[in-house]
Amino acid sequence: MIIIMKTGTERDVITPVIERIQELGLQAHPIIGEGQAIVGVVGLPLPPSLDEMFEVMPGVERVVRVSKKYKLAGWDFHPQKTVIRIDDVAIGGDEVTIIAGPCSVESEEQTMDSARAVKALGAKLLRGGAYKPRTSPYEFRGMGVKGLEILAKAREETGLKIITEVMTPSDVEVVGQFTDIFQIGARNCQNYLLLEEVGKATKPVMLKRGLSLLIEEWLLAAEYVMAQGNPNVILCERGIRTFENATRNTLDVSAVPVLQSMSHLPVFIDPSHAAGKRPLVGALALAGVAAGADGLMIEVHPNPDLAMSDGAQSLDFDEFAALMPKISAVAEAVGRSLPIATGVAI
Repeated sequence: MIIIMKTGTERDVITPVIERIQELGLQAHPIIGEGQAIVGVVGLPLPPSLDEMFEVMPGVERVVRVSKKYKLAGWDFHPQKTVIRIDDVAIGGDEVTIIAGPCSVESEEQTMDSARAVKALGAKLLRGGAYKPRTSPYEFRGMGVKGLEILAKAREETGLKIITEVMTPSDVEVVGQFTDIFQIGARNCQNYLLLEEVGKATKPVMLKRGLSLLIEEWLLAAEYVMAQGNPNVILCERGIRTFENATRNTLDVSAVPVLQSMSHLPVFIDPSHAAGKRPLVGALALAGVAAGADGLMIEVHPNPDLAMSDGAQSLDFDEFAALMPKISAVAEAVGRSLPIATGVAI
C-alpha cells in the first residue's frame, strides 16, 4: 500500500501517519521527494479498512494498493531512480560506474598492482574476493580475513571503494568491517537468511542474479534485503544458465531494460562471468552499456594466465586500458558519461 501525501505537506504532518502504521505492527517506508512525499506500507495482514483509516488523516491525498509482489523494489513505492552514494561515488546516476579488479585476492602485491592500474584507468571501485564459493572444495577458496585486510590497504592507498563477497550470515559482521559494498553471489541469490542479514547492515548490497532465476524472483530476493531497512541494492546481471555452452553463461542483455521498467534500483552487467572467455568480455561489456546498464563489473588481473581463479575470463592491464575508451564512447552515445584517463602508463 502507498499513502500519497498532499503536495507541500510538512514532516510534522507525515510523522503521525508513520506512527499509526507502526502502531498497527506494519512497516513504514517514507520517501520524501521534492514537494511531495509518499509513505509505503509493508506487512501482513493489511486490513481491508486500512484505506479508509488513512484517507481521513491530515495531509493524506489518497491511498493506493500495490498488487505487485515486490513492493519496495518497484517504481510504485519509489518513483525516483535510486542513486547510491558512497562519498564521491554515485552509483545509478548519469555516469557509468566501473568496478574492476581480480576475481580473488591472492597476495598483497597482486591486489595492490591491480588497484593502482584500474584506478589510473577510471575504475571507481575495486573488486576482489576474500571468501570464494567454488564448485569444487579443492579449488582456491580465498584468503579470508587476511584478504579483507589487503583490500582495505588498497583502498587506503588508492582511494578506491571496495566490494567483496559475503557468503554466510555469520560472516556479515566481519566483512562489514572492511567492505564498502557487500556482494551476494549468484549461488546465494536466494539465501534468504543471508539476504536478511545484509539487509540489517547499513552498507549497500550488490545482488547478482541466480543461475536460473526469473527476473521477478530476482526482484523478490532484493525485496528481502530492502524489507530489513536497507534500500541500497544494486542488481547485477552475470549471465544465466541455458543450453548453450559456447560461453560460460548466457548474458541476458534484455534484463537491463526490463529491470529498469520494473524497478528503480541500479543495474550492472558482469561481462566476465557471462563470457567466461577473455576475448568476449569487451563485446559483452559494450553491449551492456549500450542497453543502458548503470555500471560494469570487470575482472582484471596482472597476469591472468597465473590467476588462482577465473583467469580465462580476466583481462590484463593492457586489455582493460584498451577497453575503457570504447566503453566511454558507447556511454556517451547513449547519453551517459564515463570520464577516463588517457595516456596512462601501466
